[in-house]
Amino acid sequence: MKVSIITVVYNGAKTIRQCIESVLAQDFPEIEYIVIDGNSKDGTQEIVKEFGSKIATFISEPDGGIYDAMNKGIKLATGEVIGILNADDFYAYNAAISDVAANIESADVQGCYGDLVYVDSVNEVVIKRKWISGNYKEGAFLNGWMPPHPAFFVKKELYEKFGLFRLDLGSAADYELMLRFIHKSKIKIAYVPKVLVKMRTGGVSNSNIKNRIAANRNDMRAWKENDLKPHFYTLWLKPLRKILQFR
Repeated sequence: MKVSIITVVYNGAKTIRQCIESVLAQDFPEIEYIVIDGNSKDGTQEIVKEFGSKIATFISEPDGGIYDAMNKGIKLATGEVIGILNADDFYAYNAAISDVAANIESADVQGCYGDLVYVDSVNEVVIKRKWISGNYKEGAFLNGWMPPHPAFFVKKELYEKFGLFRLDLGSAADYELMLRFIHKSKIKIAYVPKVLVKMRTGGVSNSNIKNRIAANRNDMRAWKENDLKPHFYTLWLKPLRKILQFR
């Protein structure tokens, strides 16, 4: 099995090196690493180029935003399984991809997900929030559940069958894709009960009340666009679950 890891970045010179090194340090032997840059001007391109052929594909050009860049990477990927790691994130340990691949192979599933922790933007040793996914139960999206997207891996054939990220849903594009794959299409997924990814704090969708309302509106659209009907409380349980992650 080959696993394609896609990193999208724009002006991420402060964090991209650690992100790349966490991918290259993985002990899984068949990793195709793809980096899609949005034509950065802060030195990001130069840092990426330092790693030479260790990065299978590197593209730097203007794009239509983070999800457009992700779609580019997915189309270029040749691995059977695809994972997406943003430039602010890094894998928590060197066998993360091996654990993902082992679960996908042994459980004969189409996808896999694990846990994630948010760390301080300056000192990654300091944990700010824990996203413990737990085992998926059918209908869990109705109760505000979703797996952390950077710790979500699926076979490429699913993107070919069910489609890529929608560019018209703002920060809810990853939520919509997982809702479409898991809840609507009922793909078979496995849970790795380990922290696979560490993410630096500072997400756009939750930075203030205005952004949270906008994100909630796009979450509602995600259900409507898939001809699905949530409970009246579904979309308010989703941010509530995030509050409960501070422990």
